[in-house]
Amino acid sequence: MRITCPICGARDRREFYYQGAAVALDRPLPEAGAQAWDDYLHNRDNPAGPTRELWQHEAGCGAWLVVARDTATHEMLGAELAMTAREGA
Repeated sequence: MRITCPICGARDRREFYYQGAAVALDRPLPEAGAQAWDDYLHNRDNPAGPTRELWQHEAGCGAWLVVARDTATHEMLGAELAMTAREGA
């Protein structure tokens, strides 16, 4: 599997460290309430299909990426810097 880092270009996935679903970018506000925090911390989807994931280009530039990937086919759908993805949300 190859991931295209927006800074370094296409690289083998072994240069990257998987950090989990990109839900960390959707962190609720502190005053959001108990249910919002419970959902954020404990309730995760496990989709078969397109998903957004956080990866760090650990062996390269060190950038944090949001990678769009199809979990059923492992097709890479795109990648962007996490900072840009957060700003665009």
